[in-house]
Amino acid sequence: MPRQARQISETGFYHIVFRGVNHCNLFEEQEDFERMLHLLANVKSELDLAVPAYCLMDNHVHLLIQEQAAGDVILAMRKLLGPYAYWFNRKYGRSGALIANRYRSSCVESDEYLLTLVRYIHQNPLVAGIAGRIENYRWSSYGDYVKKTSSLTDTQFILQMFSSDHEAAINGFIDFHKTLESKDLSFSGSSKKAERTIHEEATAALGGVEPHSISGMPRNERDSALTLLRRSGFSIRQIERATGVSRNIIAKNT
Repeated sequence: MPRQARQISETGFYHIVFRGVNHCNLFEEQEDFERMLHLLANVKSELDLAVPAYCLMDNHVHLLIQEQAAGDVILAMRKLLGPYAYWFNRKYGRSGALIANRYRSSCVESDEYLLTLVRYIHQNPLVAGIAGRIENYRWSSYGDYVKKTSSLTDTQFILQMFSSDHEAAINGFIDFHKTLESKDLSFSGSSKKAERTIHEEATAALGGVEPHSISGMPRNERDSALTLLRRSGFSIRQIERATGVSRNIIAKNT
């Protein structure tokens, strides 16, 4: 089947998501995160892009990018992902693809969606349970808004949506992020449930059992738990996200 052509954003804003192949880590240590941000800064400067938000997770990345000329985002991703994969593979002595399939991009056409997306991107570490407070996660652009920790993030456009007064804008930005975003916006404006919501509902369906513990259960117990989740109305994709069990195993045994 031919690949679907990428949509063109009328505003120039795109939400970009890319993941490690087979859910592998894209970042193993601090130097790897720093390398990705260094490459992103170079690409941003070379193509005159704006980067209002980003978040680097262990095995995937969210970027909010605004291009100045149509097609620059495509060129930017080529310049970012190819060199990073080459560098990573050389460093860790691996070969083959590092990024799963194509990166995914969705157009951002409204201010409301733009703000929702910025919050969603910054809350990824909270939802994944790897940060207790949003400001404690080092590898996102949130700190550039409240502390100006680097020059990579273009914060002015977003902050002006809260207030023309800089201090008031930062306070409004912080308050806005205190509300947990309930939608999963990973793919093209999706309204799927957020990871935390799926986790909580799956735990309740399992009678308090931690969903990720299912993968380590004996096979018959694992399959019974997976079947219970399917009968409780969870999709195969939702069960995979909640338990870490591959969709092929879930489909075969439920």
